[in-house]
Amino acid sequence: MPNMTADARTPESLPSGTRLVQWKSFYHRLKKNKAALFGGYFLLLMILVAIFGPLLTQYDPTKVDYSTKLLKPSADHWFGTDHNGRDIFTRIIHGMRLTLSVGFISVIIGAAFGVVLGIISGYYGGKWDALIMRMTDVMLAFPGILLALAVVSVLGKNLFNVIIAVSIFSIPTFARVVRGSTLAVRKLEYIDAMRSLGASDGRIIFGHILPNITSPIIVQATLRIAVAILTASGLSFLGLGAQPPTPEWGAMLNDGRNYIMDHPHVALFPGLSIVFVVIAFNLLGDGLRDVLDPKMKK
Repeated sequence: MPNMTADARTPESLPSGTRLVQWKSFYHRLKKNKAALFGGYFLLLMILVAIFGPLLTQYDPTKVDYSTKLLKPSADHWFGTDHNGRDIFTRIIHGMRLTLSVGFISVIIGAAFGVVLGIISGYYGGKWDALIMRMTDVMLAFPGILLALAVVSVLGKNLFNVIIAVSIFSIPTFARVVRGSTLAVRKLEYIDAMRSLGASDGRIIFGHILPNITSPIIVQATLRIAVAILTASGLSFLGLGAQPPTPEWGAMLNDGRNYIMDHPHVALFPGLSIVFVVIAFNLLGDGLRDVLDPKMKK
C-alpha cells in the first residue's frame, strides 16, 4: 500500500515534532493574509468578551428603568440606553454570548448531518448518491432565510427553533462540499490498496477519507457561521427568534428601528455588532481557504 503524502496526513496523525512544524507553517502562511489574521484575532477577542464580559458589567441587561430611557452615549452608559432605560453596552455584551452560541451550535449540528450525508453520497454513489443529492437540490432551491422562516413558522417562535432552522438550511451546503471532496479522495491509489487488503468501509471512511477532507469542512464551517448569525439575527428582527427581554442583537435592532431618527444609537450599536462579527468570520474563512487549499499554495 502506498504511503500517504505529508500534505495528505492530518496533524493529529503525525509525530508531535512534525505537528508543531506543520502548525508553525500554517500560522506563517496565515500571517501573510493580514485581513484573515485581523479577523481571527477579532473573533478571539469577541469569544473572550462573550465568556468573561458579562462578569464585568455593572448593569442588569433586562432590568427596566424608565428614568434613564433613551440616554445618549456617555461615560456612565458607553452606548447609551434604550427605550426601556436598559444599558445598550451591557445588552450587547450579554447578547454576544447568545449570538455566537447560536452561530456555532447551529453550524455544528448542520455540519454533522451534512458531513454524514456527503460521505455516504460520495463514497457509495449509485442510488444513495441520487437520493441524497436530489434532496439537497430541493433544499437549495429555497433561499436560506426563506427556508429558515418556514421552519420557525411551523415549529414556533423561540431561539431553540431558530437554531434548528439554521441547522437545517446548513445541511445541503455541507453535504455538497463533502461529497465533492470524498469523490476526489476515493479515487486515490491508497484507497484502492486499502480495499484490496480487506479494510472495512468504516475504517476507510473514518481513518483515511474523513481526516483528509477536514480542510474544506473547516473553511465552509467558518463561512457558514457568518451566514447563521445573519439569519438568526434576521429572524429575531422579524420577531420569530429571541423574544423580549432577551438581549439578542437582531431583536435589539428591531427595537431600535422605531427610534432611528431621533435616537439612532439604539439601533446603531446592535447593527454594527452584527456587521463586525460577520465581516470577521468572512475574512477568517477566506484566509483559511487560501491557506488550506493546496491549489492556492505557492
